[in-house]
Amino acid sequence: MPITWVVVPTRLPVIVRRCHACASMRFRASGKFRVNANHKLLDAWLLALCTECGDTIKLTLFERTNVRSVRPRLLDRLHHNDPGLVAELLQDPVVLRRNRIALDWDNAWGLDTGGSDRFGEEAIDEALEIAVRFAARIPVRPVRLIADGLGMSRAEVERLVTEGNLVSTVRLSGKRSGDFTFMLKR
Repeated sequence: MPITWVVVPTRLPVIVRRCHACASMRFRASGKFRVNANHKLLDAWLLALCTECGDTIKLTLFERTNVRSVRPRLLDRLHHNDPGLVAELLQDPVVLRRNRIALDWDNAWGLDTGGSDRFGEEAIDEALEIAVRFAARIPVRPVRLIADGLGMSRAEVERLVTEGNLVSTVRLSGKRSGDFTFMLKR
């Protein structure tokens, strides 16, 4: 039976976008929404603050949308500044593309190994199958993730890969944000 690790967000990611006031490239979500009604049409934005100067930007969620086409539960969550909705909307590729922003997940995620972390060489008697699941779309380098979970350096993990003692059906170089499984052989 495979061991399951879960990559979980620990805080909201930093929004990467140029600030018009100070030329900084980092914003943090304020957790507040702005909803504007013009007759039967609605506009909604997520407000974000520059980490350097505090200038506010509005990230467009929808604009000129008929009020009947907005789900009442969504509208209620917008009016109450639901923090869970902020996290959901920052994960939405449509919102990211519409606002031409990227997310910086550095120091914003953690690895939940379920108490199975820090495997030593002596603890591995047979092959271990480990399934990695993502609670959110967080781009992570698999080698770094495996190194953190096993308590090894990245160089040691890369050595295990080249020796064939750590194998996976997915490519372990680059970044991944989707579930994968790997096997560690003795």
